[in-house]
This record gives sequence, structure tokens and C-alpha cells, in this order.
Amino acid sequence: MRTRLLVLIGLAALIALAGTASAQAAGYRYWSFWQSSGGKWTYATEGPATARPADGSVNGFRFSVSEDSGDAAQPRTAPGFEAICARTPAKDGAKRVALVVDFGTPEDAAQGERPPAQRTACAQLAQEATAAEALAQVAKPLRYNSEALLCAISGYPRSGCGEQVSANEPAPSRHDAAGDEDKDDGSGPSVGVFAGIAAVLALGAAALWQSRRRRR
Repeated sequence: MRTRLLVLIGLAALIALAGTASAQAAGYRYWSFWQSSGGKWTYATEGPATARPADGSVNGFRFSVSEDSGDAAQPRTAPGFEAICARTPAKDGAKRVALVVDFGTPEDAAQGERPPAQRTACAQLAQEATAAEALAQVAKPLRYNSEALLCAISGYPRSGCGEQVSANEPAPSRHDAAGDEDKDDGSGPSVGVFAGIAAVLALGAAALWQSRRRRR
């Protein structure tokens, strides 16, 4: 009876450790695209490369770690169009688009990165221009991947594009930490989790061996 109890405890611990390993994935680090209406942000239903904002629109971009659009962090402020484009006079045949670029918090940043301060800008461009063109006018350099996913605004972040991060990823450093390849990159379960699973398996094997020995 005692041997069976040890086996059951070992199996329960194994399941718990496996659950911990799979639960470590916290989400993805990426730029999200927002549109403002009445001072409130709404997650855009299409990407900036195809969205064509009207004159007087306010577009926002926020860098953060989130699982999906349902829990994505929105820009932390939502200035009105008049406040952002007050110094850019209207022009015939052109439209004005206000932009808010929120580079996120140090907790959102990858190891060795430091987010710049939030900024706002007013783009004036052709009526048929897209949100991506408006962003390119005021926040170069932009970086995209081969699938046209927006990876960086004003060069931030320096590398990476929508990469998956883990819940146990260490807090970002205030100083650049370059080229430390021996550290955990946060892309999977930690060594401690695997060690725990191995210990549980060893416990279960020992219990089974002891049970068979007693039967002899």
C-alpha cells in the first residue's frame, strides 16, 4: 500500500512539473497596432500596411509582451488629434494622421534593451496613404520580417521579431549585456524543471523495484 502511494505521489508530481513547464510560455514580444476614437484605443482589425486612416485619425503603436490581441497592452496615453497636429496646418490634397508610439516598459524589453520615451508625431501625406506610410514618415527606421510583420520602430528593438518569451525570463538589465550565449534564452522550460522531472521518475522506478522485490 505504501509503495503504491509513493508511485501515485510521484505521478502527481510529474504531472504538476510538466504543467509548470508548459505554463512558462508567457506570450510574444511584439508591436501592436491601435486606433483611437473619442480618446479610447481599439485594437486595429487590420495591419498598418493595409489600413488607410482618414484625415484627422489617431493611430497608436505599443511594444509589449502579450499572449494575443485580447490581452495586448494599449498605448498608455491617448492624446487627441488636435493636440498632436496643432502645429501642422491642413493642406489641400493631403491628410494629417496623428501617431502615438509607446515603446513599452523595461519589463517589456528584451535582455540588454532599454525602451525609448513615448513620442507623438503628426504625419501629412497623400489621401490614399497607409498607416505604415504615416509611421515611416515620422519614426524611421522601421524594420519588417519576411512576412511583412512590423518588427521595429525607430530601430527599437535592435533585434528579434514577435519572439516567444517565457514567464521565468529574467528582468531586463539596465546595461547592455551582449553575447552571453550560455544563459537561458527563456524559450523553454528551465533546467530545474527537467531535473525535477528526472527526480520524480527515479522515485517512481525505485518504488516499483522495491514492490517487485518484496513479492519475491
